[in-house]
Amino acid sequence: MPKSPRSGSIRSGSTPLAHAPHSTTDSRPATPAARPRAMRRMAWLLGPALVAGVAYLDPGNVASNMTAGARFGYLLVWVVVLGNVMAWLIQYLSAKLGIVTGRSLAETLGTRIRRPWARRAYWLQAELVAMATDVAEVIGGAVALWLLFDVPLLWGGLITGTVSLALLLVQQRRGARSFEFVVIGLMAIIAIGFTYGVVAAPPSPAGVVGGLLPRFEGTESVLLAASILGATIMPHAIYAHSALARDRFRPGGPGDLPAHDDHTSTRSTTRLLRATRWDVTIALAIAGTVNLCILLLAASALGGVPGTDSLEGAYAALHDGLGVVVATLFAVGLLASGLASTAVGAYAGAEIMHGLLHVRVPLLARRLVTLVPALAILAVGVDPTLALVLSQVVLSFGIPFALVPLVRLTARRDVLGPFRNRRLTTVAGIVASAFLITLNAVLLWLVLTGG
Repeated sequence: MPKSPRSGSIRSGSTPLAHAPHSTTDSRPATPAARPRAMRRMAWLLGPALVAGVAYLDPGNVASNMTAGARFGYLLVWVVVLGNVMAWLIQYLSAKLGIVTGRSLAETLGTRIRRPWARRAYWLQAELVAMATDVAEVIGGAVALWLLFDVPLLWGGLITGTVSLALLLVQQRRGARSFEFVVIGLMAIIAIGFTYGVVAAPPSPAGVVGGLLPRFEGTESVLLAASILGATIMPHAIYAHSALARDRFRPGGPGDLPAHDDHTSTRSTTRLLRATRWDVTIALAIAGTVNLCILLLAASALGGVPGTDSLEGAYAALHDGLGVVVATLFAVGLLASGLASTAVGAYAGAEIMHGLLHVRVPLLARRLVTLVPALAILAVGVDPTLALVLSQVVLSFGIPFALVPLVRLTARRDVLGPFRNRRLTTVAGIVASAFLITLNAVLLWLVLTGG
């Protein structure tokens, strides 16, 4: 596979360093007049994590968190919080890989998995994860269009898929920055749509605090916990973030300036990673707050109300209990969630195929491949909320296949050089991986044995 424009390295002794954007700021302390300019420069570097963060606000998140709150109240608050903490670490590592190496995670694995059959097998599981992602996002958009405009579900799915294609064309023709602006705008709509309800129906402080104690209540709560984690730590977001960072900071891109020497390259990459930490922190703070608000709204306003463990039932209950404004904002947030996240999911799917199989499929064909399963589910009349929740369980099983290689690669000196993980970071990544794999194993055992 040909190297990407930034896959070459600048050697300093025997340590590989990726070519990184050069900063014109020297090492002297910034003057008061220079600080606003530095802040503007830092703000200009933000964006990739906010786009990847939309994956944490997709309709699967809405269904999982709404169902968990309606059925178990505040029981699984700790799962949402823990998932968000793990997501911060994972998304930062993904972005770091893309920035330092100039390659996405899929590209890196595509060059390191030597055997063609192994690479194809890895691609197949990643492709199934991408399809599960599309199922959640297209169905969520279709349900929102039905709730808002009474559009039949199948037609709503087609509309959602078409709009996502238009968003992908923006990314292809107008570049990464324009795509970021559109997706971030949709993220703002999502945040407003899903957080307003908590203002209208405040949760119980004691219930929230009690929900921070890790525990389960039966098989169904474990299933929902796995669904929440699958919706929070989405495998395709891990693949997408490294690619978004690569695209944004490639030579000639909006975040790139030419490097002149090894010292400058190292210093500018360090500054870029510092900006990325802020980017990930802002994105995950927004996503975590919205996800928590969805669960808290369901726990405070929908607990014990029949039928509220489905999106349409939740909408009806919100309409009857809290009024048309809250219900409408909920549906608008769901629609924005489906439109934004399906575009990011399709972007991730295209990157997975290109990186692992070394082929590029036309955008329309790629969109149709992942859209068909979602439309088939809508056509045969499967319960949309059940399909959403189960799709998130599929995503949860795909997490280790993305997370374990990510932790391993970012800990290697021959991959990231001086930017490799510190030991504590690697240990945290291993613990997160072990927890997720264990939860999935327990879930599988409980489901198979009827425990």
